[in-house]
Amino acid sequence: MRLAGKVALVTGAASGMGAATARLFAREGAKVVIADVMEHEGEQVANAIGPAALFQRLDVTDEANWADVVAATVRHFGHLTILVNNAGVSGSAEQDLYSTDAWHRIMGINATGVFLGLKYGVKAIADSGGGSIVNLSSIAGIIGSEGIHMAYNASKAAVRLMTKSVAVQHAKDGIRCNSVHPGIMPAMRTSGRTAEPEVRAKRMNVIPMRRPGEVDEVAYAILFLASDESSYITGSEIHVDGGAIAI
Repeated sequence: MRLAGKVALVTGAASGMGAATARLFAREGAKVVIADVMEHEGEQVANAIGPAALFQRLDVTDEANWADVVAATVRHFGHLTILVNNAGVSGSAEQDLYSTDAWHRIMGINATGVFLGLKYGVKAIADSGGGSIVNLSSIAGIIGSEGIHMAYNASKAAVRLMTKSVAVQHAKDGIRCNSVHPGIMPAMRTSGRTAEPEVRAKRMNVIPMRRPGEVDEVAYAILFLASDESSYITGSEIHVDGGAIAI
């Protein structure tokens, strides 16, 4: 049991990579808070896991909501040792790639949402004696993307650098902070052009492994960084991209 005795809060855990991570964490012995705006789906994930899971509705752009969910986590499970900032939206559904409204919405969820998680998660984890934070960025936070609103790239780049900032500032508190950068994965609920079969097929040509990733492949990378197996790793990043940015 790689996470025995640990308590994790996973955002965006009602589906996709978040749900896969929550399920894997529970199998590895952690208590898990399933945090998401999708209440029905989140409750289903929590119920399937059982008593080791608790669903909490969380809008990551709402600071008061963050404070309440972190407090509820500590109240229910006694402490918090792992935070996975996974919640996010795609930038490929925008018709106007220079939409100011889209900029604010995407940055609000993908960047400010992570900042707020760090604001409340760091303190709770420090109060628990330390732990691990894993932030979900993307290879789009490292390289440019065609046909995607630049807010997606900017927000994921912000996550990458916030990760390193927390790693430097809070190592003294026993907190490690790392980022995971998925490449092409199963389409998100909010995906647009990047979910189209012909677009996905074309993108496979620039991936050395010639296939998309699976959510469990990302979840295992998150598990490693959340566990004590990565005890001397902080401020680092793992690319789960089939070699896409190695070219």
